[in-house]
Amino acid sequence: MLQVDRLYEAVAQRGPVCVGLDTDPSYLPEGFAQPGRTAGENVFAFNCEVIEATKAAAACFKVQIAYYEALGLDGLRAYKDTVEYLRAQGLPVIADVKRGDIAKTAEMYAKAHLDGEFEADFVTLAPYMGLDSITPYTKYMTEKGKGVFVLCRTSNPGAKDYEYEKLADGRHVYDLVGDKLSAMGKDYMGAHGYSSLGLVIGGTHIEEAKEIRAKYRDSFFLIPGYGAQGGTAEDIAQYLAQGNGCLLYTSDAADERSSVD
Repeated sequence: MLQVDRLYEAVAQRGPVCVGLDTDPSYLPEGFAQPGRTAGENVFAFNCEVIEATKAAAACFKVQIAYYEALGLDGLRAYKDTVEYLRAQGLPVIADVKRGDIAKTAEMYAKAHLDGEFEADFVTLAPYMGLDSITPYTKYMTEKGKGVFVLCRTSNPGAKDYEYEKLADGRHVYDLVGDKLSAMGKDYMGAHGYSSLGLVIGGTHIEEAKEIRAKYRDSFFLIPGYGAQGGTAEDIAQYLAQGNGCLLYTSDAADERSSVD
């Protein structure tokens, strides 16, 4: 089964919440860290508690690799252990890695995060080097049923710097990106009508919400921006299609206002 179909069914069963495991040691509750455990081990133990407390109500989990890379090898072990813990329970997991390179480098990123020790079900990608920054991942979409979420219109204030610039034909840059990715995604359709190539659509700019949902009917959306960045439940609901087709994500409140999602 394609991972996008599993995701659709998870949303149908449990709702569109995506739990972010953007775990910094400073976020751990007072007294949680135990002597004799490394920072990474404490992070992993905390992640396990969060997963167990939320898995009945979450469609999937997103693990932001930067928090783990910051802890070095110890953190990468915690990242690996967290992803494996989720996948062992059959819980969909997004590796939030935002890779955006091309050629052999992209092939290695794809192999790292959709196969082997860091294997996840989905990865996040940045498309601004062109569609050839996406194509190295399609092998895993066809051969292993994996999925990707590609940045289209993001939730951060800096989205206005590039994504909202107008083209000669009147479209925004984010329209151009979405149109090309939507067309590309039609080669990777799942049984429930959604492509394995999904889009990251920020939930803080809602003026175009209904238009975007109508235009990209085949695209599953990963939607950051809920909560401290200003997105509301009513805002996000505009991106749902009959209660499905998107994931609502919020990062830690201390980090959200500077999020580049």
